[in-house]
Amino acid sequence: MEPTLFDKHLTTDEIQAAMPHVFDSPQDGGKLALIVRRPKVDRREVIEKGTLDVENGLVGDNWLTRGSSRTDNGRGHPEMQLNLMNIRFAELIAGSRERVALAGDQLFVDLDLSRENLPIGSRLSIGTAVIELTAIPHLGCKKFLERFGLDAMKFANSDFGRLHNLRGVNAKVIKTGEISVGDTIAVERIQTRSM
Repeated sequence: MEPTLFDKHLTTDEIQAAMPHVFDSPQDGGKLALIVRRPKVDRREVIEKGTLDVENGLVGDNWLTRGSSRTDNGRGHPEMQLNLMNIRFAELIAGSRERVALAGDQLFVDLDLSRENLPIGSRLSIGTAVIELTAIPHLGCKKFLERFGLDAMKFANSDFGRLHNLRGVNAKVIKTGEISVGDTIAVERIQTRSM
């Protein structure tokens, strides 16, 4: 699948006006809305079912072989196996469901990904797999800017956007399992200790 380009990017005011719909995402019991594999650079495969693997992330995705500048061996960073993004925000800035895959994330979820709702270390059960949110920030890049516009990138990367993880979150697989579009997402938040 190679999504088409879109020449109308939303303004900050247009994005801001649509945020109440994004913020209506469930805090628990959300849904897996879209699974996207990236077999090669700039290639996307929208799939209905997939396997999340502790060693390989989303099976068929190029996360491991694409590599990371953050690792000594040039392989994929273990704390960045998966990228999750809120489907409502993704559809808003993409202009259509067909263009959402351009964001580059593998899992698009109807779930509140904000720091307040899902602190780092929170676990999500999707299908028979379990993933854990990691501390490395997920931010908009040059490709995100080209595909969705300057206002969308600035909005997602702003303090407000980062507080709500509008660009998304990084995660790692901690239990191998099968996932399918429509799966309910069960949330297990980390417990903070009182001093």
